[in-house]
Amino acid sequence: MSDKETVKQEADLTRRNFLKGLMGAAGAATALAAYETLVNNPEGLLAQEDVASPGTVTALSSADDGQVDILERMRAELSQALQKPVADRRWVMVIDLRKCVGCHACTIGCVAENKLPPGVVYRPVLEEEWGTYPNVGRRFIPRPCMQCDNPPCTPVCPVNATFKNAEGIVEVDYDQCIGCRACLTACPYGARTSDFGLTYTEGLPVADGLIAGRLNAEGYERAANFEYGEARARQGRESPIGNARKCHFCLHRIHVGELPACVTTCIGRATLFGDANDPDSLVSEMIAQPNMMRLKEELGTSPRVYYLV
Repeated sequence: MSDKETVKQEADLTRRNFLKGLMGAAGAATALAAYETLVNNPEGLLAQEDVASPGTVTALSSADDGQVDILERMRAELSQALQKPVADRRWVMVIDLRKCVGCHACTIGCVAENKLPPGVVYRPVLEEEWGTYPNVGRRFIPRPCMQCDNPPCTPVCPVNATFKNAEGIVEVDYDQCIGCRACLTACPYGARTSDFGLTYTEGLPVADGLIAGRLNAEGYERAANFEYGEARARQGRESPIGNARKCHFCLHRIHVGELPACVTTCIGRATLFGDANDPDSLVSEMIAQPNMMRLKEELGTSPRVYYLV
């Protein structure tokens, strides 16, 4: 079984278990059947878009008078985009700061998905206080890699380990990276970190076989993730230990039809993802709004992460 098939099976099992816990076995079966209908028939889904309520679509099932979650719309649009040639896609992320409550669920979801060690955070949530007392407020700003169209991190790499792939996503070739950290300095968004080989359980009295039949805590942190579609265990001094690391829009999930982990874990549906080359996609609608902005546009980096303010 290939790594991609393994990732897809794990994602399907997670979804089924979540739905069973949420609505019981019978309800989960109905929800999963509806999900399959949406993914396999994106044209039918998009044709029933509710114009009066942007970001939602009418449910296909006549038995349900509610609205389909925007996650289902984005999954359907993702499935449709994957059928296009690679060069015809333009993956972008839209973050609605009006909906972000600073729960950090996206940060933790990303850490769990990519098994990130201490000091390596792909998606921190920055906090900003604005106004003058007594009229003050707080704003939360998730900050993934901007996936710049003109990334300043790529030309400074002395071994060409960081590059833009055919889909426009900035990748790091762990086998090529020498850990010089020049890209960390060059990134104006502070979106890159370095893996020093640490674990959260290092130095703690973690016993072998802590959970019968499963990996113990230390083993879990050393287990392989599937970044860039490759299974890499964090063992010894092998990559990605010693390498520069960054957000990659969860390419390993996208290629099997799953949305990035930060998108699916956002409790406020504040993070959106999709193909901006599709004029009918949800992200295309959002980036056309007058309240859209991008960070540090004056630098000419052309970020693919947009914010609604």
